[in-house]
Amino acid sequence: MQILLSPQQLQLAILRLAHHLTENYESLAAFVFIGIQPRGVKFSDKLVEAIRQIRPEQTVLYGVLDITFYRDDFRGELHKANKTDIPFSIEGRNVVLIDDVLYTGRTIRAALDALQDFGRPKKVELCVLVDRRFNRELPIQPDYCGKAIDSIVSQKVKVEWEREEVVLY
Repeated sequence: MQILLSPQQLQLAILRLAHHLTENYESLAAFVFIGIQPRGVKFSDKLVEAIRQIRPEQTVLYGVLDITFYRDDFRGELHKANKTDIPFSIEGRNVVLIDDVLYTGRTIRAALDALQDFGRPKKVELCVLVDRRFNRELPIQPDYCGKAIDSIVSQKVKVEWEREEVVLY
């Protein structure tokens, strides 16, 4: 076990990503932030809260997306769906998809498919806390990344929200 981000480093990564997201755009009016269920939601909650603190005068549209029935890597298993809550249109808007760990890219592909049910966004960007480089099965890369790591297939990256740290097993 190796700690990739300590509690202090995790908070700094979230704050840095929030600043990076808000620095690039003067107004957040054309943006929506969408956390991917289930594991991306805790990260996206914290990230969106940091964005709201940086830009308290602006409305930040935030929703969560369940991708259970869009996945292609679950075969022959029964899966319980999570909640999708997107109470706004994404039509013609810039969407920032938020997830905790980018590994094979299949979760993001499923999220892109699921987004199509809510309209056609102008642009989709990807924000992840941890990018496991060199493990991709699909050509997907993050636009915003808290930490990029090199790992092998047998290793696992877990964001431990109870202890507020990121661990490599």
